[in-house]
Amino acid sequence: MPENIGSFTVEVDEIGVGQVVFSRPPVNAVSLGVYEDIGKLVSFVEANAAIRVIVLTAPPGARAWCGGADLADFVGMDPARRKERYRFINEQVPRFYKLDRPVIAAINGAAIGIGMVLAGLCDMRVAAEDAMFACPEIDYGLVGGGAGLFGMLKMPEAKAREILFTGRKFTARELEPTGFFNYVVPRAEVLDKALELAQMIARKSLPSIRARKIASVALEGRTWIEAYLDAQSLSADLVAKADSGEGVRAFLEHRKPNYRDN
Repeated sequence: MPENIGSFTVEVDEIGVGQVVFSRPPVNAVSLGVYEDIGKLVSFVEANAAIRVIVLTAPPGARAWCGGADLADFVGMDPARRKERYRFINEQVPRFYKLDRPVIAAINGAAIGIGMVLAGLCDMRVAAEDAMFACPEIDYGLVGGGAGLFGMLKMPEAKAREILFTGRKFTARELEPTGFFNYVVPRAEVLDKALELAQMIARKSLPSIRARKIASVALEGRTWIEAYLDAQSLSADLVAKADSGEGVRAFLEHRKPNYRDN
């Protein structure tokens, strides 16, 4: 049965792919309540060992995958309230980034402002070729917070600055050369491609999936050799688990592994 978590609906299939649908008509704008929902979603996934990988999408035909911040939240806002809003957001967003399961963004509509940042916080991105991306904060007299994230994702600095300074919209096809996406496909193929990736991941051992996500997140702010040593330590711990030996035996015996997540 689907699980409703505020603006998100979670449905888990038999192999552990959790399809998460973000639905907040008319444009999937992110209010303070949605940030709260994001925190609840993270807690739900972390507590559910049946979920091995997440695909985050919007309903078919939605006007946007994520239409940006809900500007109604900003009416009458003073600096103190703004800082309090940031304090709450900054408790939820890092939790989403550090979620110990891989997250695939199936971007079947526009990703604007925080929508583009949310996409960047996912591990992989599959986008509709005509989906629009923008960071329009500068048009509202504000500063978009995506520069550091785009830099971490190795987006060319000149293109990142064009996005942030102009506020204009770009199609996924226009941004494809930046490496921001894993795949850019026709809109009708987005969810299928994301699910194909998710199904490949879901067939792996859950302890390995979790360890790989932890190691990937740990890359931030570290040299390659520090991250390499982190991965070695995590892998050494996994050797003591049954799934590690099963994976090796299955390869040598030319069969599919029978993982038991231990």
